[in-house]
Parts: sequence; C-alpha cells; structure tokens
Amino acid sequence: MQIRVLKTDGQIEPYLHTKVLGTFHNALALAGDSTFFAADQMAEAVTFYLYGHKPTGPIPTDEIHRMIESVLTATGFVRAAEELDDYRLKRRLKRRRVEVIGEADADGGRETGVWSKKRLAESLVRTYRVDPLTARAIAGAVEEKVLGMNVTRLGTSLLRQLILGDMETFLEAGRQLQAATA
Repeated sequence: MQIRVLKTDGQIEPYLHTKVLGTFHNALALAGDSTFFAADQMAEAVTFYLYGHKPTGPIPTDEIHRMIESVLTATGFVRAAEELDDYRLKRRLKRRRVEVIGEADADGGRETGVWSKKRLAESLVRTYRVDPLTARAIAGAVEEKVLGMNVTRLGTSLLRQLILGDMETFLEAGRQLQAATA
C-alpha cells in the first residue's frame, strides 16, 4: 500500500521516506546536532508508524510535521524541534511575500500574482507535458531558488529562465536514469 500525502497547497503526492529523513537531518543540523544515524532512526520510526496504522486517505503534511516534532521532542532534541518549527514558519512567510510580476503590456500595465508552486507545477504539465510528479519536483527546485534569493518581486522573465534551467536538469537526469536501467 502506498501512503499519500496531502500538501498544504492541496496537491496529493506519494509519501517519500527520504523527505522525512531529510527533514529530520535538516532539523538536527539547524540545532547543531547533525547526526545522520539519529535522523535515520527517527525517520524509520515515523515511516514504520505510518505504514503500521494504514491511513484510509492522504495524510496532511501538517500531521507529518507534528509527528516529526513529537519524535524530536521525545528523543531529547527539543531545540531541533523548535528550529524546525521556526524554519517552517519563515518559509510560509517568504512564500506569501513573493509577488510575480508579468511583462509590461501595450498600455504599460503589468499583471501581478502571488507565488504558487502548485500553479507552477500545473503550468509545467500543461505547457511542457511533463508528468505531474516531475513537474512538482521542478517547481520545488525553482521555489528553493526563488526563496533563497530573498526577493519580494519576481519578474516572469527571470522565473522562466529558472524554470527552463531546472526543467532541463531534471529531464536530463531522467534520461540518464532510463538509459542506466535499460
């Protein structure tokens, strides 16, 4: 049985143990306790719990986040749990502050919109016929770059360049993986 995750933007994707492992590792690193063994053991516990309880529907990311915080706290990594919560809050704020600015039209006006990884992924599926999971991964990589730039206004021309660069990287990696398994 494949567990599914309900993302905060409404998208549903497969549960990936590696994402939970990465979250534990990042939380521990933020607190200065970067130990991969501990992160691996805690991620195994969360995955084991989830598969043992066989959820009937998608699990919200907030619920998985609470599980991760609980495990960190229960195992004595309280500071890592606090750092993770702080990091997550700051990411939400950064996302909300990014405004996408369109190209100037004939009248000199510009269309604007708020940042949305979901809309970006849907656009990649529609425009470039990329499968939804790959589109979501590309959108996630682009979002990391955008949030890392600490901008509040992002032009569509720069966004397009970021998308095309990451899309090419992901698609090339996919081709290499297919060639290696063939």
